[in-house]
Amino acid sequence: MGLISNGTTLFDAGTMSVGGSMVFIKKLTASSSGTLTFHHGTSSVILDSTFKEYLFTFNNIHPSAVAKLSFQANTVGASGFNETITSTSFAAYHTEDNSATTLEYDGGQDQAQGTGFQPMCVTGGINTGNDSSGSGSLHLFNPSSTTFVKHFISRFGFVGGGDYQTDAYVAGYINTTAAIDEIQFKLNTGNIDAGDICLYGIT
Repeated sequence: MGLISNGTTLFDAGTMSVGGSMVFIKKLTASSSGTLTFHHGTSSVILDSTFKEYLFTFNNIHPSAVAKLSFQANTVGASGFNETITSTSFAAYHTEDNSATTLEYDGGQDQAQGTGFQPMCVTGGINTGNDSSGSGSLHLFNPSSTTFVKHFISRFGFVGGGDYQTDAYVAGYINTTAAIDEIQFKLNTGNIDAGDICLYGIT
């Protein structure tokens, strides 16, 4: 029996294919920036029901002080970036001099119905060395839904303050059934000296 495909599965016309694609939406470049904000309908940003999944990518985020990159959201028409979040996090790190390696759950970075900014860096922060930075991604699922909470998953790699490489994982949900149309990124201290954040829609 042959495989049947509607064009959205891994098999199409007898060959392997992927139905979805990334659609570039917006790039924000930091320059001693306190915050970087993506708001639907502002400066060509799309963050609505056009896509059910959005992807933010972080490229060489460099801080003015050792700090953690974090995010928060607003529902449509809201302000304050204080939506309720429940999250969990873990990380692995390895020092340059091979003196320490760790894989750990970091309870200090998660939230249980908290309203603060959600860190994506755990076990420390991004180093300020000239060659140090952090890069990674954040997936936000179906932010325009008015039925479900808004799930997110992030993975962020960075050079920590003690010259160690950290691979950090954070997942959770924004506990609201109202549509989300605004995401803001900032460091927990200081400014984002350099780096860029790109927003994509996933079809």
